[in-house]
Amino acid sequence: MKKNIDRREFLKRFGLGAAAAAMAAAGCSRRSESTTSAAENGTGEMTYRTNPGSGDRVSLLGYGCMRWPMMPNPQGEGEIIDQEAVNELVDYAIEHGVNYFDTAPPYLQGKSEEATGLALSRHPRDSYFIATKMSNQSFANAGLRGRELYDASVGMYRNSLEKLRTDYIDYYLLHNVGGGSGIPFLNERFIDSGVLDFMLAERQAGRIRNLGFSYHGDVAVFDALLAMHDEVHWDFVQIQLNYADYRHASGSNFNAEYLYGELTSRGIPAVIMEPLLGGRLASLPERLNDRLKAYSPTESVASWAFRFAGSFPGVLSVLSGMTYMEHLQDNLKTYSPLRQLTDEEFALLEDTATAMAEFPIIPCTTCAYCMPCPYGINIPAIFSHYNKCLNEGNVPATAQSPGYREARRAFLVGYDRSVPKLRQAAHCIGCGKCRRHCPQRINIPAQMRRIDRYVEQLKQDKL
Repeated sequence: MKKNIDRREFLKRFGLGAAAAAMAAAGCSRRSESTTSAAENGTGEMTYRTNPGSGDRVSLLGYGCMRWPMMPNPQGEGEIIDQEAVNELVDYAIEHGVNYFDTAPPYLQGKSEEATGLALSRHPRDSYFIATKMSNQSFANAGLRGRELYDASVGMYRNSLEKLRTDYIDYYLLHNVGGGSGIPFLNERFIDSGVLDFMLAERQAGRIRNLGFSYHGDVAVFDALLAMHDEVHWDFVQIQLNYADYRHASGSNFNAEYLYGELTSRGIPAVIMEPLLGGRLASLPERLNDRLKAYSPTESVASWAFRFAGSFPGVLSVLSGMTYMEHLQDNLKTYSPLRQLTDEEFALLEDTATAMAEFPIIPCTTCAYCMPCPYGINIPAIFSHYNKCLNEGNVPATAQSPGYREARRAFLVGYDRSVPKLRQAAHCIGCGKCRRHCPQRINIPAQMRRIDRYVEQLKQDKL
């Protein structure tokens, strides 16, 4: 393995990778993929997959630590993480076979790693795998380059070790690659700065056990990094995969059928994020919900999405941000053990995804990377309310729409209940600070203006 990756060679490899990607873009069938991980199922027991490189036996259900439960801050305004609730969730998860916990320095406005480390450190270190990330995009966005960016990034890595109360990271990722300006931003963050060289050295020293990246946005960056695989040897890659984005990705997302196929063709295990697409696949439009419930009355709508993601043999773990115990218990039921989808069920979900593509939903996954807003706007809550009402048929197009009065009232009353008035879209000044942090590349100020205009039309009854 080369200790240094020449920038010119990197860009050269990117060109070759992009050309190969264009030829392979027809996609890869789930059935034609070679198996890169082995499932071990037992009645009532967690399904595990084996990492082919390290031999790690990883729970198919992974705990995404971006949405820990919160509570009012007893010392003043705002909220803090409810550590007691986090401990209870972690204890229950580990007791029932979950051993993969994924966090990152920016999660929950910088509080997730510490809360996760506190909860996990109460268990034997060899009973769980920690995944965290090199989230140095904030440093690069602030203008740091070269040695300054390197020093800040190394400091972030060491801070993660301290907060997580460990002297090694099991699964470490280049975070949110594909955003910003694409290849130039990737170069600034990891290649020109020497940060990737540092992470490779840490892996060689054993302080990073597995090295990978999490991909959002520009597929050229995904192709470029895979073109480096022979030299870097990615141990795993994290991608967004769900039945809506598998063949019907929109916005900055890319069809997961292609992403998954490229990984399995190289024998790289995939870790899955957003299996519920920011919660949107937990509650579909009523007619789609009813169809899934009629097919399998005892399964939750969300379980269909988790079964979909888990049914691909090259998937190592499927992440879920389980805020509440009932979410954890439902997902444990789905994966203990996994009942893989049949061909008929895959076809049903493909038909569901096709129908969903007709709805103009804002592609927000409630990751909250856009937060905090300097003007107090609750961006994820606003988008969540709009999408929920759209799914439920409570976003009338005109005053002549069927059920207009009921839908108008449901939208306005629900808006005030879910988003305090001072944090609603009307208070957005369009500063644009949020845009560069959004992995889905949503034009947030434009959407805020659109929603605010819609709300005012509803209030004045002039739709």
